[in-house]
Amino acid sequence: MRMPRSGRIAALAALALTLVAGRDDPLAGRIAGAPVRCIGIGLVQGPTILDATTILYRQSGKRVWRTGPVGPCPQLRPQSTIIVDIYGGQLCRNDRFRLIEPGLSIPSPSCRFTDFTPYDKP
Repeated sequence: MRMPRSGRIAALAALALTLVAGRDDPLAGRIAGAPVRCIGIGLVQGPTILDATTILYRQSGKRVWRTGPVGPCPQLRPQSTIIVDIYGGQLCRNDRFRLIEPGLSIPSPSCRFTDFTPYDKP
């Protein structure tokens, strides 16, 4: 029995999303190291919001730092802009950040960072 056309299209779309998600995962093929409390802000580029629990900072192509919010941070979405409160030359656990959603100018309540976990290429 043949699958209906709409079923084939849905199956192909699901397969394509799976392949694209795996290829675009910035942590794919990297090995996690021990989390640290702070990272030097002058050494990294970013931030990049992946999802509601993941924020990435890149370090010269060889290392990616993964962090996220302590507890829930409702406006943390890939299309949001992060405003980070930086004191000194480091970004640390419990430093505060706020978010601005596209089309809005009022920032969200403050959220805080968790530890920073390095992900390196083997």
